[in-house]
Amino acid sequence: MKIIECPRDAMQGIKQQIPTALKVKYINSLLKVGFDTIDFGSFVSPKAIPQMADTAEVLAQLDLSATTSKLLAIVANVRGAETACDFEEIQYLGFPLSLSETFQQRNTNRSIDTAFDNLAEIQEICQMDDKTLVVYLSMGFGNPYGDPYEVNYVGEFVERLDGLEIGVISLADTIGVAEPKIISELFTALIPKFPHVEFGAHLHSTPAAAAEKVQAAYASGCRRIDGALKGFGGCPMAKDELTGNMATEQIIASLEEENVQLGLDMEALNRSFAIANEVFTIGNV
Repeated sequence: MKIIECPRDAMQGIKQQIPTALKVKYINSLLKVGFDTIDFGSFVSPKAIPQMADTAEVLAQLDLSATTSKLLAIVANVRGAETACDFEEIQYLGFPLSLSETFQQRNTNRSIDTAFDNLAEIQEICQMDDKTLVVYLSMGFGNPYGDPYEVNYVGEFVERLDGLEIGVISLADTIGVAEPKIISELFTALIPKFPHVEFGAHLHSTPAAAAEKVQAAYASGCRRIDGALKGFGGCPMAKDELTGNMATEQIIASLEEENVQLGLDMEALNRSFAIANEVFTIGNV
């Protein structure tokens, strides 16, 4: 079972700049917990996401000497992918692709077809540089913008991604509309059909609904779940009424109820909680 901790997603929507040194302190603490992967930053336009403008500076100060966690950085175009691939420390590149034409335009200012063209180029870059590309299918569990959506439609996107040899596909809720029924329907339909693909769940949720969503994903065969400590964050390009990221501590608790052995260092996790309070107090000032 892989838990992907996402401080990048938690921080990116905060308007007040978080000091680079505090980001480094926080991410270094997360690297000691035992998460499979840390989604730590992004190589996108600083005009679009100002909070992530110091990603390269943060990376240069991370202590990777004693961690088993891998690093993931988000990119939105070929230029960002080329930049990310310059860093040997990064194993995963994440690319946001939307099932919603409306949201694709809103999030990356391009059409879905153009995004697929970009994605093909980025996959070639990743393969040449021995990186793994993770595609996040936003609006993966429903579409609030009135665009087409059904399980078969999601399957069509996965078919196209499979044709590009994308090995990791994470279905992203984005604004918290997923319910256990659709989570189960999607994973039970997709996982047996594409057994060579690693499917993930990037869920946003209110605290009350978190456990049933995690358990639905796990029971349906999903073994990769994204979270952010205390449920901070949300997509700044989505609707104004944001639903926060799935709280990592709720993911852990839900999986422990299923007797899943996660192998996390709970003392290190508690230290990360304390630092998270420092980081996210800034966003509330």
